[in-house]
Amino acid sequence: MPETLLDAVSAVAAEVGAIAHERCQGEYRRWEKVPGHPVCDVDLEIDVMLRERLRAIDPEAGWLSEETADSAERLNCVRVWVVDPIDGTRDFLRGRPGWAVSVALVEGGRPLIGVLDAPARREHWRAAAGRGAFRNGERLRASTRMDLVGARVPADVLPRADDDLVPVFKPNSIALRIAMVAADEADLVAALRWGNEWDIAAAALIAQEAGAVVTDARGWPLRYNSTKGEAFGVLATSPGIHDAAIERLRGRASAAIVR
Repeated sequence: MPETLLDAVSAVAAEVGAIAHERCQGEYRRWEKVPGHPVCDVDLEIDVMLRERLRAIDPEAGWLSEETADSAERLNCVRVWVVDPIDGTRDFLRGRPGWAVSVALVEGGRPLIGVLDAPARREHWRAAAGRGAFRNGERLRASTRMDLVGARVPADVLPRADDDLVPVFKPNSIALRIAMVAADEADLVAALRWGNEWDIAAAALIAQEAGAVVTDARGWPLRYNSTKGEAFGVLATSPGIHDAAIERLRGRASAAIVR
């Protein structure tokens, strides 16, 4: 894959990230798509910008985005853009920095490119399959922790069953939390519920290219551009604790997978 493609996607994410950051300082409409799921008109504006600019880069790629009505046409495409215009909308709405523009280009169920732009944090993350992961130009190396006890987890409060873990700062964006594993700022991130591919595709590639292990909540491989565009959770860890994390979470994952 030409490096120029990653550069082009990075430039788009940085451009729209800057626009979103500027809009965050002003006035905009906000509402709930369904109870507990906030959205604002900046989400929609950024989605339109991303679709226009990314399709100019690869017009043959399909489209899967949180803020666009899904179409089965993407399932017939060789490549698909998997996008969350603003991952971490709650932090965006509160004027907090824990949000990011998330863009992945997927082929054959696997990400080729993953980019996160977090302008409020002055962070730009990027990765290409087989070429490593970088934040602000510096190569990332994931945690090498071998013991689950004492593992750092982005969390406000940990369950009593996990009181042997160590909570660290938790941005609202799940993508940024996964990226923390890539940057050796966390050892474990777990989500034990059905979620959307656009939340994790870019960050999962970044973490994997930094040396982390990323699976669904059961430890199964993640594949993208599925029929429903969903995955059962995500588990991103240092390689040395992934098996132990799966074992600890097995019962909780089994209980949660039933819809």
